[in-house]
Amino acid sequence: MLEKFCNSTFWNSSFLDSPEADLPLCFEQTVLVWIPLGFLWLLAPWQLLHVYRTKINRSSITKLYLAKQVLVGFLLILAAIELALVLTEDSGQATVPAIRYTNPSLYLGTWLLVLLFQHSRLWCVQKDSWFLSLFWILSVLCGVFQFQTLIRALLKGNNSNLAYSCLFFICYALNVLILILSAFSEKDDSSNNPSFTASFLSSITFSWYDSIVLKGYKQPLTLEDVWDLDENIKTKTLVSKFEKYMAGELQKARKAVQRRQRGRAQGNSRDRLHGLNKNQSQSQDILVLEDVKKKEKSGTTENFPKAWLVKTLFKTFYVILLKSFLLKLMHDLLMFLNPQLLKLLISFANNRDAYVWVGYLYSVLFFVVALIQSLCLQNYFQLCFMLGTGVRATIMASVYKKALTLSNQSRKQYTIGETVNLMSVDAQKLMDMTGFIHLLWSNILQITLCISFLWAELGPSVLAGVGVMVLLIPINGILATKSRAVQVKNMKNKDKRLKIMNEILSGIKILKYFAWEPSFKKQVRELRKKELKNLLTLGQMQTIMIFFLYLSPVLVSVITFSVYILVNSNNVLDAEKAFTSITLFNILRFPLSMFPMVITSMLQASVSTERLEKYLGGDDLDTSAIRHEYNFDKAVQFSEASFTWDRDLEATIRDVNLDIMPGQLVAVVGTVGSGKSSLMSAMLGEMENVHGHITIKGTIAYVPQQSWIQNGTLKDNILFGSELDEKKYQQVLEACALLPDLEVLPGGDLAEIGEKGINLSGGQKQRISLARATYQNSDIYVLDDPLSAVDAHVGKHIFNKVLGPNGLLKGKTRLLITHSIHFLPQVDEIVVLGNGTILEKGSYSTLLAKKGLFAKILKTSKKQMGLEGEATVNEDSEEDDCGLMPSVEEIPEEVASLTMRRENSLHRTLSHSSRSSSRHRKSLKNSLKTRNVNTLKEEEELVKGQKLIKKEFIQTGKVKLSIYLKYLRAMGLCLIFFIIIAYVINAVAYIGSNLWLSAWTNDSKTYNGTNYPASQRDLRVGVYGALGLVQGVFVLIGNLCSARASTHASNILHKQLLTNILRAPMSFFDTTPTGRIVNRFAGDISTVDDTLPLSLRSWLVCFLGIISTLVMICMATPIFITVIIPLGIIYTFVQMFYVATSRQLKRLDSVTRSPIYSHFSETVSGLSVIRAFEHQQRFLKHNEVGIDTNQKCVFSWIVSNRWLAVRLELIGNLIVFFASVMMVIYRDTLSGDTAGFVLSNALNAPWVTDKRPPPGWPSKGEIQFNNYQLRYRPELDLILKGITCDIKSMEKVGVVGRTGAGKSTLTNALFRILEAAGGQIIIDGVDIASIGLHDLREKLTIIPQDPILFSGSLRMNLDPFNNHSDEEIWKALELAHLKSFVAGLQLGLSHKVTEAGDNLSIGQRQLLCLARALLRKSKILIMDEATAAVDIETDHLIQTTIQKEFSHCTTITIAHRLHTIMDSDKIMVLDNGKIVEYGTPNELLKNSGPFCLMAKEAGIENVNSTSL
Repeated sequence: MLEKFCNSTFWNSSFLDSPEADLPLCFEQTVLVWIPLGFLWLLAPWQLLHVYRTKINRSSITKLYLAKQVLVGFLLILAAIELALVLTEDSGQATVPAIRYTNPSLYLGTWLLVLLFQHSRLWCVQKDSWFLSLFWILSVLCGVFQFQTLIRALLKGNNSNLAYSCLFFICYALNVLILILSAFSEKDDSSNNPSFTASFLSSITFSWYDSIVLKGYKQPLTLEDVWDLDENIKTKTLVSKFEKYMAGELQKARKAVQRRQRGRAQGNSRDRLHGLNKNQSQSQDILVLEDVKKKEKSGTTENFPKAWLVKTLFKTFYVILLKSFLLKLMHDLLMFLNPQLLKLLISFANNRDAYVWVGYLYSVLFFVVALIQSLCLQNYFQLCFMLGTGVRATIMASVYKKALTLSNQSRKQYTIGETVNLMSVDAQKLMDMTGFIHLLWSNILQITLCISFLWAELGPSVLAGVGVMVLLIPINGILATKSRAVQVKNMKNKDKRLKIMNEILSGIKILKYFAWEPSFKKQVRELRKKELKNLLTLGQMQTIMIFFLYLSPVLVSVITFSVYILVNSNNVLDAEKAFTSITLFNILRFPLSMFPMVITSMLQASVSTERLEKYLGGDDLDTSAIRHEYNFDKAVQFSEASFTWDRDLEATIRDVNLDIMPGQLVAVVGTVGSGKSSLMSAMLGEMENVHGHITIKGTIAYVPQQSWIQNGTLKDNILFGSELDEKKYQQVLEACALLPDLEVLPGGDLAEIGEKGINLSGGQKQRISLARATYQNSDIYVLDDPLSAVDAHVGKHIFNKVLGPNGLLKGKTRLLITHSIHFLPQVDEIVVLGNGTILEKGSYSTLLAKKGLFAKILKTSKKQMGLEGEATVNEDSEEDDCGLMPSVEEIPEEVASLTMRRENSLHRTLSHSSRSSSRHRKSLKNSLKTRNVNTLKEEEELVKGQKLIKKEFIQTGKVKLSIYLKYLRAMGLCLIFFIIIAYVINAVAYIGSNLWLSAWTNDSKTYNGTNYPASQRDLRVGVYGALGLVQGVFVLIGNLCSARASTHASNILHKQLLTNILRAPMSFFDTTPTGRIVNRFAGDISTVDDTLPLSLRSWLVCFLGIISTLVMICMATPIFITVIIPLGIIYTFVQMFYVATSRQLKRLDSVTRSPIYSHFSETVSGLSVIRAFEHQQRFLKHNEVGIDTNQKCVFSWIVSNRWLAVRLELIGNLIVFFASVMMVIYRDTLSGDTAGFVLSNALNAPWVTDKRPPPGWPSKGEIQFNNYQLRYRPELDLILKGITCDIKSMEKVGVVGRTGAGKSTLTNALFRILEAAGGQIIIDGVDIASIGLHDLREKLTIIPQDPILFSGSLRMNLDPFNNHSDEEIWKALELAHLKSFVAGLQLGLSHKVTEAGDNLSIGQRQLLCLARALLRKSKILIMDEATAAVDIETDHLIQTTIQKEFSHCTTITIAHRLHTIMDSDKIMVLDNGKIVEYGTPNELLKNSGPFCLMAKEAGIENVNSTSL
């Protein structure tokens, strides 16, 4: 049929059976023409539809587009010309074959389609389609045959078809040109990322990445150089997709959990149900269910939705999975083509009669197969890594999102450290898993193919070898499960270690004050010891696994051969058979060796999956009891509301009924632990509802009792994501009394605030927190004791300007928890809480008239403190402290009038009066004006010290040799020597076995296979086996040594890191975010533990492998050296380009990762604020941006690896070998680098110096300050500006001054938390700068401003070194008025304190700090506003205790409330870092100086008016 169609032969095999083989012209003109055309026409409709669906705005026409269209236009014209020629020819009598009509007509249609198609691509981002590129490649390849046939014909002088031939040549040339053009990429205006616009050829070879590699080679890359991610792999898109599927899967999983429980419940109840009738049985069932529910809530049973995460991830990423599956399949099939082609080539070489062209054909095929194989492999890897990073981003973002909604019940189970671990470690484990996912089926495929090929060679004997392999699998399996158990244990240890580290970093100041670092260091070391022990066990197990792995191919081949020979005397093992079999056995080695790795990776991922499922499947906050009504007459209404913190405990808020009208100012008062904060939390939806509900109208702003400050500028903290309204902003600053602080802070409101507000005083934090709420335009303001941390006059200023009837918030609904009694007359309504219920409510006058509880409280406090009403009380403690003081006498009438009188006499504050002497006073208006001018200048240059957090230090350039050496030294030089020797012997044995094999091959030429002597055969097999055994044994030795060495190194590096961090000066912690330090202890240490040893090992193996391969090749074919040299040069060249880029990208990845964790831990600590302001979306967005920034670095790094791999695979298989080494080198470098950065961090002052203070020092407790100066950091101004004073033995000194005057800095100076900038402090004749820090700090005692506790027992918090007996501790607790509380706890002194002491109220924490001080019994006591957070009663108790117990000590008290220090021997008034007044209280009251003004303001007339 086709013969008629062309009028010539279609196929005849004789064409091929000649030295000058060729294909028949008819075949070339039909089949070879129709293959590309068929491909085009079949796929075109799909492609056009796809373009139509995904079209974007049409882009402008480029030169490249025009060139392509013009060339296709030419093709169209040529096709028309050809058709015309045929038609003119046809007029003659000769019959023209049909093919001459059909082909030009087909081409006419095709070129029109191509024109249309290229035009349609203008509406796409990627102008060049993969499908057209393939069409051009096919056309060129299929045209080659016809091209050479026509040329041959012309050369023979056959020019009958000259016109046709010329047309064909021109068309072919145009085809080639278009193919070349389609390799170029077109730029697109809409996207600056070249990967979107890259042409097909450019994207499969990653050529679009060249520009970055060049840039990275010229200069270190920065974040700006890295391209943004494609929209569809951005975190937001991924998460929304993930959540869509997650909702369904989670639903199913939850139902499954319920079914499981029901089954269990029925099982439990079946025994009890026998005698019961139906009705009863149902109720019984319900009871049991209730029971199970309770159990589940308390978290005793591990009942959480399982097995949904993997399904969800699969549904989210199935497209990538499918694509990578197809690529891997292609690669695996091609992999087995190579040995077959090799065989053909060998037989070609042996067969002298074969035609030369056959050899050429095989070579070309060989190259093409290898090329396609490497492109498949690299693109498969690319997809796998993309999948990995996608999974990681999804998990990180989901964990973050979950943290924002997690219920308190679920949140209790996780510390911040553990949640950060979920984000870093577990997400990473899942990411690693994605690389192995396809190996599951691919390994099985490879093994099956291998065995079938072996069967063809050796027949059933193969089964013996396979049997051995199968036997080895369970051994590996057992080892794998064992190591999984060890790994789970290690994850727990790591969690614990990170938790302690987190606490150490949060409470570092306390550790320094009390010189407790050694105790905590010991705790961390203990955990680390366990971790390292497990690491060593793990290393040894892996070593044994590797040993079996090395042995298996040798064992298998030896056993198979022996069986083969012994089974049948006719079976002769000739060299060809042996060689082919061994090659196949070696191919088998890879899938078998990967199996254990795949399994361990899967096990690790399964542990992580479970942890993540538990977290992400946890219950969300149930805010259904909080109703938001927008047309409602009341602002807030509590209806029969009962709320609890924990379902297992009784309700904290009980049956509250309360109506608050819009615009009211309501004060909530009550004793410690009466549930004031809980009432607010219930309103914000933070608590679990028992019954009743709360109705709220409008939006809420919240000021928590412990202020939450973000790491950022002061301005950012106040704006909190809102637009800047300059006028309002300045009003808020003024009202919250922040203007004086801005003058002190470097950079004004652009000063950077450290994590958790570390460089601000308590009062400043509180005022910023208040300013943040005030600036937000909300309807309801929930203020949890915002006046507790500020001094009296600032408190009054804030009340008048912000909270009071004439403040900024007038007309808004305000709920104020307060202990400042003298503000109460100005509030609209007062609510008295006790034990979680409302005891009284009404206006000030009605409650006084009632003479109920409120009147009593008022009277008590008045008795207690004279007329100075600045008590502050702490919240939600668990004690039911309801016993209010009994009334003693009627309340005097003058209280109200007195308070009013004090409100009106507005004196200048201390700071202004003292400044007026040094500087002429500026009016506020003035200072505002100058401030605006200043801000312009400040924009231009950063003020010194304004930037607090240092940018994470990124090393650039090469990794220094010294860093490698540091790591190797840590491993121990002796061990390294053994490791190297072992590996070298292994490599020698490897060369030996290969040489032995080639000698064996030569045997076949000597003994023609027929008369092969048995002795010779046994010798060959025996020696081959022995050499294999030697390899295995030495690998075993080398790996055991290396496991030991790397554990040793891990130990040393962690030790140094921990010591350096604990010794770092306080300024280091102020300027380094906790997240960054934790990242060193989490990420980098785990790199040192897990990845470095592996990299080092594989680097050694690869390096020696290359050397041995080169040695062998050069021994076999010395001429190969000439090939190696140019290849080596190209290799080093590519390498040089790549390394610079890759290293920098890896560093960028590390640096962009820390902020994600920092931001996360910050979010977790400020959850209630974020939820109250309803800013969850903004924080989610911030987190997404952070993850995306990190993703783009990771993505770029992955592409850089693929770019390199493709280039190297093109250089050839030898260089592939080098490639893996390089990857390894580069994995290595990075971790070494970070480890290096940590090690080279500066050390701080020694803890104990040679100069020890005399024993019993300080015996008197005299303190002298000689012109003492201090600054926080070298670039900042002085904070203490030359302080000189003498404090005599046993003197009681009170220190007062405005917030930020330098009071707390004074304590830092005494403890040398900050080192002096000038002058000295002398205690009992010893200059404190001359002795060790611990010697100094152990002799001083402090009761700090923020009561910080650590998780552990109460006893550990009081006495971490176990220096004291239980009696002493109980005595201290009794004096601190905590004995009854601690004795009432189930575990007494062993009572567990949670992270940061969250399960104690702030008041109780303060008392524990007092107990700490009582235990130390030192001669010098410093109290830093120690009683700012307890109510008046407790304050009174503390004061009496201190007067009695510390009467023999020198006491320095820093106070906000003047009445606490009026009985001191001396009073020191500080302002702006100088002593303004110093003398006895009486003297100072007589001088009408700053102190006198403060005292008058606080209503103190003389010393006696406040005597307690």
